[in-house]
Amino acid sequence: MKTVGTFFAALALAASAAAFALPAHAAEFTKGVVKKIDTKAKKVTIDHEDLKNLDMPAMTMVFRVGDDAMLAKLKEGASIEFVADRVNGKLTVTEVK
Repeated sequence: MKTVGTFFAALALAASAAAFALPAHAAEFTKGVVKKIDTKAKKVTIDHEDLKNLDMPAMTMVFRVGDDAMLAKLKEGASIEFVADRVNGKLTVTEVK
């Protein structure tokens, strides 16, 4: 009987470890067009489609960009696909392709 209890305890531990190994959700890219870039403020204005992960409709809005290298890749008028999220309470572009 002790072996059965040990088996189920090990099984529960393995299942909980596997759950932590999985990402919460994959980043969903959104299409948009770069309207303006403010390198000093590290901000970009994007006319974007619905941001499903943020529950926001399509609109034009300003985002922070956390990475200078990402900001350098952006060009006004360029069509992009990006991921935005709240970082420290601020809407931030976290990925661009």
